[in-house]
Amino acid sequence: MWTLQYAADMLGRTLDALKVERQTRDDKQLVWDKDDTDSLDFVTAVANLRAHIFGIKRKSRFEVKAMAGNIIPAIATTNAVIAGLVVMEAFKILQGRLSECKTIYLSKRPNVRKKLLVPCSLVEPNPKCYVCSSKPEVTVTLNTDVLTVKSLEDRILKERFGMVAPDVEIQDGRGTILISSEEGETEENGPRPLSAFGIGGGSRLQADDFLQSYTLVLNIQHSDEVAGDVDFVVEGDVPAPEPEPEESKSTSATTADIALLSGGAVVESRKRRASDSVDAAPEAKRVRENSTSAGNTSRNTVIAVDDDIEVIS
Repeated sequence: MWTLQYAADMLGRTLDALKVERQTRDDKQLVWDKDDTDSLDFVTAVANLRAHIFGIKRKSRFEVKAMAGNIIPAIATTNAVIAGLVVMEAFKILQGRLSECKTIYLSKRPNVRKKLLVPCSLVEPNPKCYVCSSKPEVTVTLNTDVLTVKSLEDRILKERFGMVAPDVEIQDGRGTILISSEEGETEENGPRPLSAFGIGGGSRLQADDFLQSYTLVLNIQHSDEVAGDVDFVVEGDVPAPEPEPEESKSTSATTADIALLSGGAVVESRKRRASDSVDAAPEAKRVRENSTSAGNTSRNTVIAVDDDIEVIS
């Protein structure tokens, strides 16, 4: 193992030797060769001096020769150029200059302005994209009696939506785990159809990929016509976000949430919260009517609960 003093002396000697060699070449360029004594001594000296500065274990001349002979130079590759551009844009983010961030393309040939690097303005996130939206949701039509849990994981979540290690929870109010990324926890669910777990039209599944900080809610629609080579159909990009309920001085409920009496009185809203019931289909509608009479007086109460309408007396 070289001492630091010997490495420093060798660095000076090899620099002088390589300068002389460069002057003797027609193209004035040096070519790396691990079998060239001056080249190898120069690399060994520089590597050990730099290792000492950064507290890295130093290497012998033989070890340096073995390592240097297997290294492919990557200084001027496309990856290195793009990595440098990414760092430059990261500086803008750290300095709070978000408006100055650009998307930069590296062209194979110079453009009309003789530029290889072409900066462009950033594209705004697509609000209908199930990745860019704040609360990603997507509607998937499939046959819950045929599609298995394993197909849901592999073909839909991983292949279609790009998840790596999804965890899937049925939003049934009980937090039932359908798929777990932990090995061995839910493997027995794989060959069973979705309907075996009570999943049907209107069910909602929440898929989380913690490796990518990626959450997606799947609104399931059942269809007997989905079969053959097509196991599922994705309906659009993402459902339109629901508007926030407007606040009122008398009540915070919207017109779809209040109860109307035949006499015109307003009673307290009976809107169900997500924590009370989450497995109802968005499009499902129920109507119940109960009619009673007390003498000649009959009164019906109409109560709107989300998309369900109840008529009681």
